[in-house]
Amino acid sequence: MSKITKLTLMAIFFAIGIANAQIETPAPSPAGSVYSKVGLTDVTIDYFRPKVKGRKIFGEGDEFLQPYGALWRTGANSGSKLTLSTDAKIAGVDVAAGEYLILSTPGKDEWTFILYSDPSIGGNMNAYKEENAVVKTTVKRKTLSEPVEALTFQISDLSEDNTSANIHFAWADASFKVPIEVSFVDQVLGQIEKATKVDPRVYVQAANFYLTQGKDLDQALAWMDMYLAEGNNSKQFWNVHTKARILAALGKKKEAIATAKESMKMAEDSPNGDYGYIKRNKDLIKSLK
Repeated sequence: MSKITKLTLMAIFFAIGIANAQIETPAPSPAGSVYSKVGLTDVTIDYFRPKVKGRKIFGEGDEFLQPYGALWRTGANSGSKLTLSTDAKIAGVDVAAGEYLILSTPGKDEWTFILYSDPSIGGNMNAYKEENAVVKTTVKRKTLSEPVEALTFQISDLSEDNTSANIHFAWADASFKVPIEVSFVDQVLGQIEKATKVDPRVYVQAANFYLTQGKDLDQALAWMDMYLAEGNNSKQFWNVHTKARILAALGKKKEAIATAKESMKMAEDSPNGDYGYIKRNKDLIKSLK
């Protein structure tokens, strides 16, 4: 083997040794991620979490890490990214499904919140272009009594009907919220139209959805009747109770009471327990008298 070949091999083995010897250490601003389903929309925020470490974070002047009035990537490293699986409204603005950077400009009493359509700029605020600001809105800054050490995003305040939530930011002594709104009714209606043609079991789901959303209650009642007419479904006292609720919502009190009594009798006779439907039927009947 020639001297040059030996030297080349030694260099390769040395490089491999260095690569294998490398160790992983904790990042100063570790990666974080938060996810929530809002309606039928997947909402994800991926971000990096700088820590306060005794520094002055938000304030007036150059002594602060992030001075008031300066555009900020709202996190560390390549910034913070919001991903939506469907169209939504952010701060009242229609936003298409996709990936966006979360940018902001801190202030004493108010912040400017920005959703930016070009995630490729990462943390380079010098590449910012106003035309790529899909959402640009003013949000109220809340001053925290107890500082948050590591920057934190949450998807908070999910509404009971699953149609809204908040993007919630907190770091150091500052916090703000930005509302998210979603609409899933049209999506569900499209699913119902397809599914009910091929699977009668979907009728009860469709009827329940129409009832909770206040949609066509006559159609909901028709679907429930079709479901209960199949096999032994009429013995399912929980679904008979749902029929009673639909009748009540239609203003058919006499029929609703009779159906609730029927459901209650079946629940009383059930060998496996009533699952709370005796009380539910009693409460429904009481509300209709």
